[in-house]
Amino acid sequence: MTSKPPPLSRAEDRFEVSREQLFEEVWETPILHLAEKYAVSGSYLARVCTVLRVPRPPVGYWQKKAVGRAPRRPELPEAQPGDQQIWSKDRPLARPAREERGEERQKAGRGAARPAVNALLRGTKSQFLKTRKIDANEFLRPYKQLLPDIVTSAAPLERALDLADGLYLAFGKKGYPVRFAPPDQKLQRAKIEERETVRHDRKYGQYGHGTIWSPLRPTIAYLGAIPIGLVLTEMTERATMRYQNGKYVRESTLDRRQGRSILQSHSWTTEQDLPCGRFRLVAYSPHPGVEWQLSWQETSKRSLDRAFGEVIRKLEGSVEELKALMDAADDEAARKKREQELQWERWRREEDKRSEAKARSESLQQLSDIMADWTKALSVEMFFVEAEKRMQMVDGERRVHLESRLRLARSMLGDLDPLSFIEQWVSPEERYQRKFMDE
Repeated sequence: MTSKPPPLSRAEDRFEVSREQLFEEVWETPILHLAEKYAVSGSYLARVCTVLRVPRPPVGYWQKKAVGRAPRRPELPEAQPGDQQIWSKDRPLARPAREERGEERQKAGRGAARPAVNALLRGTKSQFLKTRKIDANEFLRPYKQLLPDIVTSAAPLERALDLADGLYLAFGKKGYPVRFAPPDQKLQRAKIEERETVRHDRKYGQYGHGTIWSPLRPTIAYLGAIPIGLVLTEMTERATMRYQNGKYVRESTLDRRQGRSILQSHSWTTEQDLPCGRFRLVAYSPHPGVEWQLSWQETSKRSLDRAFGEVIRKLEGSVEELKALMDAADDEAARKKREQELQWERWRREEDKRSEAKARSESLQQLSDIMADWTKALSVEMFFVEAEKRMQMVDGERRVHLESRLRLARSMLGDLDPLSFIEQWVSPEERYQRKFMDE
């Protein structure tokens, strides 16, 4: 029977396991025993295998292996774009990828069918509505962090989800999966402009400094190996707000009689950026170091869903440009990393020299102190020797009294052996060992 691997020590609690390593281990050790090594449950480790697309031995495999009749081990499948490839305890697991099968659902009250809701959007409406406290004229700020990258107010939420559903399914039909960014990859969300008309100032939220929600991880469409971030955001428009009964309301929503009565009372106006119900689609590169972004926005005459075909064609035409930008960003990141490593190397060497010099200085200072103490000890010793000589010339009770006083003086001064001072000395090499001996 296969023996259990040793459990991880406390120092190894923070680990990273690649797909390849996990694949080798699950075919060498029963999963329950392997789970003990990583201090997780067997069911959780099985989930890790599912997320990382690592095939596991079938039921009965280990019994068959014990008698030499185990089936042949399969090959580890190639990782797909967007797959999580590293498992770490201090990093969350990605949601298992669900293949879109083109399922259909019946529309209520009609015989026609349409494709099923995209896997990322199932059950998200209620999660978006579980929001932090917001004003009436602000975007939703859901508590749940891992949601599709959709920024919307409450009123058009249903339409926003329908637009996202149509967009994700359009990508899926072209063979481009839409997923959350894997937690083990450093994909970054771009800064998104929510204003329909960009002005020199921003006046969203109370006092013009409102916070707009963003998800924990970007929503990514994979065009082959090229990741493209997708954000569907409701836009804001500048509106005049009038203070009425303790709150601000759109001045355009007040009828004339209300307006006249308000003007006669204590009231004032201000401007604010409010969600307008129209949406903008932003496609961007989430690759670190790449600043690339395209956007499409709807108008009162043209809905955004009519642009989805154009969106995909434009992104397909941008793949080579993005690949070149990503390669250039990787080269630049590698160059900066080399420079940083060289800088750290120089700093470590300089610190090594400083530490050696400090150790030598402290050792010399200690030796100087020892020499001073030695001189003092010899002087004290000569005093006692001379005192003992002179006591030889004294008799009787006075001599007994002087011997007692001399012993008391010696005991008060303690150990005056100069050699003990040398034993306490610490040499420069004992204080610090050079790390770089080539200088």
